[in-house]
Amino acid sequence: MERLVRSCYKQGGYVFAKKAGAPAHGEGDMRVARLASNENPEPPSPAAIAAAQAAILGANRYPDERVDVLVSALRAHYGEYTFVTGVGMDGVIETLMRTLVDPGETVAVSTPTFSFYGLAGQAQGAKVIPVPRRADFSVDTGALVRAGKDAKIVMLCTPNNPTGNATPVKDIQKVLEGIGGVLFLDNAYIEFSGIDYLPLLRKYENLVIGRTFSKVHSLAGLRIGYAFVPAWLQPFYLRAGTPFTVNSVSAAAAAAALTDKGHAARYITQVTAWRKRFSDALTYPVLPSDANFVLVDVAPHTSDEVVEKLATRGVLVRSCRSFTGLDDHYIRVSIGEDWENERFVRELNAL
Repeated sequence: MERLVRSCYKQGGYVFAKKAGAPAHGEGDMRVARLASNENPEPPSPAAIAAAQAAILGANRYPDERVDVLVSALRAHYGEYTFVTGVGMDGVIETLMRTLVDPGETVAVSTPTFSFYGLAGQAQGAKVIPVPRRADFSVDTGALVRAGKDAKIVMLCTPNNPTGNATPVKDIQKVLEGIGGVLFLDNAYIEFSGIDYLPLLRKYENLVIGRTFSKVHSLAGLRIGYAFVPAWLQPFYLRAGTPFTVNSVSAAAAAAALTDKGHAARYITQVTAWRKRFSDALTYPVLPSDANFVLVDVAPHTSDEVVEKLATRGVLVRSCRSFTGLDDHYIRVSIGEDWENERFVRELNAL
């Protein structure tokens, strides 16, 4: 019966980071430094936890289909923008693809980047066109505009995963003014960058900005994504969306998390300090980053080799071998707690 499976799923798929587990060598009870998945090492805000506990008492009822508690909180936090929500950033991307892309149409993706953009496009039957970045991982705006002339959606991550660099606002404007479809700007890591793309929403009707509660707000396990969208798009997005996708517990926790500015600020401070520390202390080149992770060039080693060696020493980092267009000598390292970061520096330098 395997013949019934669509060809795009007979191989490939999303490549997950190495999971936490006991180190292969050393003490079996050694704590594992989890620096592979760009997670916030701090537990959720107490406000978010309290809101989730209260909301679960009503879990016998279906959630609000419009997620009004979260949308209202987003408006209170950011202003009178138009919002949509999804199960993580992935859910927003999937629904946007479903809303706009017919089979056979084009989706252009700035690479190397988060592989799910291409997977979501393939799932919709789109022709996915990778548009390589320059050697320094900056966006080749000319090439992206040319690829995006006939594309329904152009996917651009800034700060970019896994390279960490952000794209200047002026380059985003060039893309918006040159393409024929919608630009999806993935801002999952924007809080760590100091860059603000939101003013562009007032000028361009082909811009969608996606964000998440997984990183700065410590809610990766609750899977909450959202997007700023032009007003014309919202009713169609809601029509295309799967019913009741965002659960009431996650929505309540996310809404409450927005009220705890100190929680987010603490991790942003931690990230800023450790990005510099990694750059100064590591004996391998560290690329400049605007995100809560850094990309490290571990040549002459391969990325998989270093990931396996570090895992035996109780440190989990991400191999970048699976990122299309990225050479096989880079690892991506999240910024965790002090002890995790210190162990990583010590163990990588010891290789």
